[in-house]
Amino acid sequence: MHKLSQNQGITIDKKHHSLQADCENCFALCCVALPFAASADFAIDKEGGKPCPNLQEDFRCSIHKNLRQKGFQGCTVFDCFGAGQKISQVTFNGKDWREAPESAKQMYDAFSIMRQLHEMLWYLNEALSLKAANSIHKEIKLALEETERLTYLSPESILEIDLIAYRSNINELLLKTSELVRSDFRRQDKKSRGNQKKYSRGADLIGAKLKGADLSGANLRGAYMIAADLRNADMRVADLIGADFRDADIRGADLTGSIFLTQVQINAAKGDAATKLPPILIRPGHWSI
Repeated sequence: MHKLSQNQGITIDKKHHSLQADCENCFALCCVALPFAASADFAIDKEGGKPCPNLQEDFRCSIHKNLRQKGFQGCTVFDCFGAGQKISQVTFNGKDWREAPESAKQMYDAFSIMRQLHEMLWYLNEALSLKAANSIHKEIKLALEETERLTYLSPESILEIDLIAYRSNINELLLKTSELVRSDFRRQDKKSRGNQKKYSRGADLIGAKLKGADLSGANLRGAYMIAADLRNADMRVADLIGADFRDADIRGADLTGSIFLTQVQINAAKGDAATKLPPILIRPGHWSI
């Protein structure tokens, strides 16, 4: 079990607090349930359902302080959106996979689904906080309440959720939210209008040289920004849902008001003290000062 980072004086929105990993109340599900392969992110191969060799009896990680140095960078990037503690303490009533090995597989499968539900809750909570999307707040609130209800179902019922269909419905709301927010921004900041055509959804920006680029208000949903040079880039109010920030250099970049950015994306990037983040996100401990 390990904590991804420490809160460095940043105020976290109460709505998002329960959607952050609380490793102290989790049975190290990410260290057991998930598989990983030897790569730049992980030093070894591990099958899903098998405990990581670094996991101790108390569900803590024996190399937590040196994960990156030991070749486990992927562990410092991952975030479960609080699904780990929900599965551990609520869905399975505090009974861990060692204590009840007969329910271990069910717990691991439910964890995978719960993580996706909690990710949707993260996005919906953010959408509900955006004033520019006020016209659809009622729809968003209903979706939020229904998603929250699903997270309290029994293990058996959680495994029966049709996630593909459900995510599709939630995505429609998030798309509407994004367009409303970015349109409002464009009306207020005319210079951002050109970004709508220059940078688009799913854009291939792998290794792109975008130092100081104006990406404000752009739709960068699912964009590939791996190892891109985004130093001092303006990404205010850009839709970044699903964008791949692995090894992207965002030192000095301005992500103020960016839409649907998550801790996982920030953890995967390279930033510094000058990087401007939305207040609900935590500045990773491995970033440069």
